[in-house]
Amino acid sequence: MRCLLFLCLLLGATQSFALDRSNVEGYQLPNGLQLILKPGNDRGHVAIRLVVGVGLDDFSCANQQLPHLLEHLLFSGIDDAGEGGLEERMQALGGEWNAFTSHADTTFVIEAPAKNQRKILDLLLSLLTQTQLTEQRIDDAKQVVEREDGGHYSHLQRWLDRQDLGHSASNQLAVELGLKCAERAEVHDLTRQQLETVRQNWYAPNNMTLIVVGDLDRLLPAYLERTYGALDPVEPSEHKPLAAIESRADAERVLVRGTVGDTAKLHWLLPEPVLEKQGDQTWNLLRDYLEWALYSELRLKHGLSYGPWAEREVFGGVGFLSLNADLARDDVPKAQEVMANLKAQLLKDGLDPERFARLKQAAIARQAWAVQGNSALADYYWASLGEYDDGRFADPARQLQSISLKQANVAMRELFAEPGYVRIEKPLFSYNSLSLIILGLLGLLIILAVGWRRWRQRRHSNK
Repeated sequence: MRCLLFLCLLLGATQSFALDRSNVEGYQLPNGLQLILKPGNDRGHVAIRLVVGVGLDDFSCANQQLPHLLEHLLFSGIDDAGEGGLEERMQALGGEWNAFTSHADTTFVIEAPAKNQRKILDLLLSLLTQTQLTEQRIDDAKQVVEREDGGHYSHLQRWLDRQDLGHSASNQLAVELGLKCAERAEVHDLTRQQLETVRQNWYAPNNMTLIVVGDLDRLLPAYLERTYGALDPVEPSEHKPLAAIESRADAERVLVRGTVGDTAKLHWLLPEPVLEKQGDQTWNLLRDYLEWALYSELRLKHGLSYGPWAEREVFGGVGFLSLNADLARDDVPKAQEVMANLKAQLLKDGLDPERFARLKQAAIARQAWAVQGNSALADYYWASLGEYDDGRFADPARQLQSISLKQANVAMRELFAEPGYVRIEKPLFSYNSLSLIILGLLGLLIILAVGWRRWRQRRHSNK
């Protein structure tokens, strides 16, 4: 029955239908593997994403690199030919692959010729099931992960991280609030047994989603049921609760970035309250509005910043919306005043209806071209898995259309109800202050030299 439905989907995949990215052929195999299949417009190509529901946030700070290390190990080889032999087999099939470990998941990303899609899926299955985690391969993978993270984690780097000198402004705030580990997780103490446990408990079909977009083989559903459907499910592992704010943070801090310079960055970070309806799209729309408001005030009216921006980030279970600006060092107080006035004006008058409608329409129009091609569509499904239900993804254009000015004003007022956190990044010295210090030191040296000479002269005259 599933094959018949999929065949109908393929036959009905006209250009306009294929561009309806919200509609997919999605179902679960008996072993719990979730499949999302979508015919695309790019012929002769498929984009494959295998999403495994395990990420950095599922482990303690000391063991956070376990899923990342395992991801690298799974590319170390499925036989005596090793890593090179595995890559040669992928090259012979004309495909490319990579993998990424985020805080939420581990995802294998493959671009492949449509004619070899089943052979490449066979190779991916072999990688998952046949890779041997030998001690030599583990040691080699540890070196790769360590290099990816910036090399050996020295005592100096650890000290800098503890002094908040090794983090960006938002990361530094997340560390202060207990939402992020203060130090970089290391790999040298991770063991083979720990890696095998992660593989056994998390790399299971009932913890995976396989996304295939493009010129799909008509026998693909039957193939997947026969091969990936033979994987054994496991008892689901519980995800570690997402970090919540556990500590207090300073309302304002200056973070030293570099030694000398006349520039600075101003960041005003505001925790996002939880909204009952359309929270993510509402915050995205409000971010667009505030970014334009910053541009209007800081650049067009006051000429303080060439490209101010608004940004959304998530740490643990807490989202932040930040207002940011590149500034001249001496303009930071003025920019803070402008931002404070902007907040006061928004709380008093609310969002401008005409500006809100224009930005809302622009965001809706952007959805028509925001996702182009098989690869972008596969990535979109990967990023939107939380909005997938029964063969359909939420329609972002429809979600945006349903957001009213009243809803956006409620979100804005809740956002500004708390003062938030200000972080100012700037070098230790400005050029002027460093010049004055150098001149002062030179003056001091001259005074000392003159004083020493006079002392010697008096000493000789006394003799």
